[in-house]
Amino acid sequence: MKRNFEKYLNKWKKKSNRKPLIIRGARQVGKTYTVEQFAKQNYDVFIKINFEEKPELKEFFQTNDIIQIKQNLEIYFGQKIIPNRTLLFLDEIQACPQAITTLRYFYEKSPELHVIAAGSLLDHILNNLKYSMPVGRVEFGYMYPLDFYEFLNAIGKSSLVEFLINYNLNEKISPAIHKKFLEQLRLYYLVGGMPEAIKVFINENSFADVENVHESIIKTLEYDFGKYGTRKDQDNLVKTLRYLPKSIGKKFKYSNVTDNERTEYIKRAINLLRMSRIVHFVYNTTNSKVPLESGVKEKMFKPIFMDIGLANHILKLRLINVKNLIMENEGDLAEQFIGQQLLTMFPEFIDSQLYYWQREKRNAESEIDFITEHDNIIIPVEVKAGKTGSLKSLHIYIAEKHFERAVRFNIDFPSLVGINHAVKVGVSTKTAKYRLLSLPLYLVKEYRRLISEY
Repeated sequence: MKRNFEKYLNKWKKKSNRKPLIIRGARQVGKTYTVEQFAKQNYDVFIKINFEEKPELKEFFQTNDIIQIKQNLEIYFGQKIIPNRTLLFLDEIQACPQAITTLRYFYEKSPELHVIAAGSLLDHILNNLKYSMPVGRVEFGYMYPLDFYEFLNAIGKSSLVEFLINYNLNEKISPAIHKKFLEQLRLYYLVGGMPEAIKVFINENSFADVENVHESIIKTLEYDFGKYGTRKDQDNLVKTLRYLPKSIGKKFKYSNVTDNERTEYIKRAINLLRMSRIVHFVYNTTNSKVPLESGVKEKMFKPIFMDIGLANHILKLRLINVKNLIMENEGDLAEQFIGQQLLTMFPEFIDSQLYYWQREKRNAESEIDFITEHDNIIIPVEVKAGKTGSLKSLHIYIAEKHFERAVRFNIDFPSLVGINHAVKVGVSTKTAKYRLLSLPLYLVKEYRRLISEY
């Protein structure tokens, strides 16, 4: 199963100033598999240590003497470490925090040894690291579940990907092709981007087996909660995890998770889930210029779940008769899909962050699903589950902020139109004048390119 992250690994390998790489991502998004495939194709010697499977090897890293560490590795694995031709992979490194500190000495004293570290709970360890953090001596890469293009390639639909990456707005999409893409989009909604679920779907062509994998992944995540504090913490984590798919596309309210727990405990739970990368926050921003981060209201956020397939499983959506399936939360799932794809569109070395805009005035609430930026220009993004839908909030936002372009995702055919619309803002009437690029959901990965071209 080919992952886009391998391209980043190849660039990392060739860098003259290469540093040990720490891969961050949720459990079971494919970190270990991707590194193993990369090693097979690029190195003569591959040494892998999984600190959870072989805890006795932690003793090798109780020293910062890199020569001694390398000698111990050569003796234990029976392999000679060859300069620039050996990859050392420290998997589940969160189980050996001192090894994180050791990474700086690999960089300073043994740069010819290529080192990659990974772990599913790394953010917790990095946030509370008791040892010296190797700031400036390591680099990071961020992995997510398979995006829509990776999914299509995995299931043998690479011709569809080629069509999308070469599409231009002057090209008319036939109704038959459009329907084909919407069918694959629905399939991705249900199977999702978790590698194991996709592998089972390819091998068995069975939705029941996909459901089995989804349930196993959720149970594994919940099993991990045993590592987080008290039994109360674990119970709150399970409650919050199970609630999150219901809150996609909505401002998160702690009181909605449970009536029987104090806000501070639920707040702790969702922050732990965020550090586990099970959920991503879409922060409310008031800024009309870059950087969007400077206008963030940290107490106002919407959740994006780690994977759309897992979200549907938690919602107890049975994967049967999927072609005729009508889901009550289509709008929320469309927003989940777009958010999940937007996260993967950042460079791999950047910890992706999404934003939205909301005005909460009495009798005048307005919301834009996502506020993005491209070439230092703000691009508001609206998401609709169907072909139509009100653009009132977008008109208000454009009129207030005076932007010249916007994007809408829905299931209609692509279009680019000029909008000149009078809208009432407060007691005054303003004009929203802008160009609206409307794209089907399946073209989300191309929206920046199409904005630049048109």
